[in-house]
Amino acid sequence: MPTAIQDLLQRPMRSLRVSLTDRCNLRCQYCMPEDHYVWLPREDILAFEEIATLIEMFTNLGVERVRLTGGEPLLRHDLKRLVRMISGMGRIRDLSLTTNGLLLARHARTLREAGLHRITISLDTLRASRFYGLTRSPMHQAVLDGLRAAREAGFDPIKINSVIVRGVNDDEIPHLIEFGRQTGAIVRFIEYMDVGGATRWTPDKVVTRAEMLAIIERAFGLCSLVAQGGDARTTDVRSRAPAEEFVLRDGTMFGIISSTTQPFCRSCDRSRLTTDGLWFLCLYAASGVDLKKLLRGGVTREAMERVIRETWERREDRGAEARSEMSGRGILFSVEALRNNPHQEMHTRGG
Repeated sequence: MPTAIQDLLQRPMRSLRVSLTDRCNLRCQYCMPEDHYVWLPREDILAFEEIATLIEMFTNLGVERVRLTGGEPLLRHDLKRLVRMISGMGRIRDLSLTTNGLLLARHARTLREAGLHRITISLDTLRASRFYGLTRSPMHQAVLDGLRAAREAGFDPIKINSVIVRGVNDDEIPHLIEFGRQTGAIVRFIEYMDVGGATRWTPDKVVTRAEMLAIIERAFGLCSLVAQGGDARTTDVRSRAPAEEFVLRDGTMFGIISSTTQPFCRSCDRSRLTTDGLWFLCLYAASGVDLKKLLRGGVTREAMERVIRETWERREDRGAEARSEMSGRGILFSVEALRNNPHQEMHTRGG
């Protein structure tokens, strides 16, 4: 494996998140709450061959973990073909996919056979009526069916991402842990973030890491950080993974991603590639590098890899930290700003 290039804060470029589409079949309140969106032109969407070519360039510079995201990545036709292309790259150590699960039941086995290593399913509630209120979809059972199909296909472990919003689903934290225990999945609770389409975000809606741990400990007793093995309420330097992992006394695992109150910018080794080829160095970045223009313009691989290398080596982004240091923190983008620049949407840049 080539030595990963480093940025100005000595962060290696190890992880790449690739958005396969800006479309989604849910309308989650914290991501896509509006009635109308500006979609990327079809002709701008990267073909699978273009995506694979770009990923290979990144692996030549040290990337070893690739996550396929969206929008909803399972909306891309014949996704198994792309998975097969990427899984055949010897330098990829971890190939994963994040999905809302609606279409997973019909695709889980073929994706596993194509070489996908891991699956993360977004599920914020165990209640069908609440699911409808959160997503405007009655397809809650389809998500549960997708989880079961993933397990039957041999994905292990399966992770469940749950965005926790005060007054919306914070009362389900213990139930979600119990659900993870019963299904063999690892639940990861995510603090509500003020990114992209979170146009209804306010600080008082954020359930913090500390509050989540207090709720969990009241229900299950003390838990411990997996890596350090100490009291879970102790703050330690985390690894490069976004989630801190904890274990209950009975061995049940769960995670917390505290990007809002305890950002992990100083160890962040990931960047994002949109479905139309813009490369973002940070979730909060205002702009990206247009790799599609270079690729379709006939620029050589060597020249493109040089652009990627030099861009990363100038990187000093720490967007979540900068946001956490703000006084009077509000939403990042207005609805009008998002309509004028859809690349600011998380469903476009693969949040």
